Amino acid sequence: MIAPRPSAIRRDAGLYGYERALARLGLAPVAGADEAGRGACAGPLVVAAAILHDGRRGEVRDLADSKLLTPPVRERVYESVVVRAAAWSVVVVPADEVDRRGLHVTNVEAMRRALARLDLTPGYVLTDGFPVAGLGVPGLAMWKGDRVAACIAAASVIAKVTRDRIMTQMHDHWPRYDFAAHKGYVTPEHQEALNRYGPSPVHRRSYVNVARVVGENGPVVLEETG
Repeated sequence: MIAPRPSAIRRDAGLYGYERALARLGLAPVAGADEAGRGACAGPLVVAAAILHDGRRGEVRDLADSKLLTPPVRERVYESVVVRAAAWSVVVVPADEVDRRGLHVTNVEAMRRALARLDLTPGYVLTDGFPVAGLGVPGLAMWKGDRVAACIAAASVIAKVTRDRIMTQMHDHWPRYDFAAHKGYVTPEHQEALNRYGPSPVHRRSYVNVARVVGENGPVVLEETG
């Protein structure tokens, strides 16, 4: 993997520092990729990729790691990102595919798919947490990349908002689990509903807390209520 020279990025360069340093090295456009829903026991894994325009045209007010934004701000930032991005894409992986192929394999493959779907071919790729091989361009996996690189932060917002909207729709079909509130992550209330009603069709049966309920109660599956 090729990384920008340490001296190319100032400590005070801010969220756009990596993209600007890579552009100076002739490696633009720079794409970022991130996922939402990795830790959830229900619902899809959603992966997004994004390339922001150079300069002020690509700057997004309040852009940050999606987990650090309130839901209203995150929605507003999402709308700005999809307008200001030079290219963006989303891949939605259903729960049964996560179960069948495994979380990490699914995560990396979905990042590869999201990057391949971009309308622009990146010159460099920044990914949050995990390296992604086979892209045909150099890249760098970054620890907490959604807090240090704008393109990854943009991808994190797209993935998070897309997934939250999906989980809110799933709440309409399976309201007993209150997916609209916790978005499929494990909370005491979610686990209580899971223990009481068994897993829905969108629960990940490979996750320990869901598998335990299936083992104790048998393969209970609720039908949609609406």
